[in-house]
Amino acid sequence: MSIEEAEAEQERLRPLVDLDDPGPERVEFVAGLDVGYGGDDEVTGAVVVLRSGTLEVVDQVAVRQRAGFPYVPGLFAFRELPPLLAAMDRLSVRPDLLVCDGYGLAHPRRFGLACHLGVLTGLPTIGVAKTAFVGRHDDPPAARGSWSPILLDGEVVGRALRTREGVKPVFVSQGHRVSLDNACSHVLRLSPDFRLPEPIRAADRLSRS
Repeated sequence: MSIEEAEAEQERLRPLVDLDDPGPERVEFVAGLDVGYGGDDEVTGAVVVLRSGTLEVVDQVAVRQRAGFPYVPGLFAFRELPPLLAAMDRLSVRPDLLVCDGYGLAHPRRFGLACHLGVLTGLPTIGVAKTAFVGRHDDPPAARGSWSPILLDGEVVGRALRTREGVKPVFVSQGHRVSLDNACSHVLRLSPDFRLPEPIRAADRLSRS
């Protein structure tokens, strides 16, 4: 697939994203998804399913593949989706919510990895990133739970959310079938001790193992 074809695929799928469904307020199982990069253009898709109430790991799968698409900002999904979807296919526990290391609506074409995953799986999906990618935002107040909107072309595409007092925020955006308010509530609930949500931390560790 060429870069032009990948961009056209994002444009084709974007109308399928559901940003109006508020999504579940509570879930039993939540999956963290992350991709690790190795030598020789190798990518490892890691999916870890946790019990939401206890953050106990109940299932995990990692799939290692050769990347089939070049490293192009805004098109990372085309490198990362194949191993992530392969890993999800091997899960024995179906998650109720996906939390992925990446962007959803906060993307140049409003269709980042979280949107793409949500549309292809049909599951409520949230993007949580360590750094800002598009738009502008003010620094939120220092208190845990504080946030400021991420604005792109005058539109709110996500939030800079403070998950730990005095620690730099994470960048939350809707992926599919979950509201921004609900997405931020889930992220805070899943980040009791660290800046990043525990499902993403677990998937990051697995992707490096």
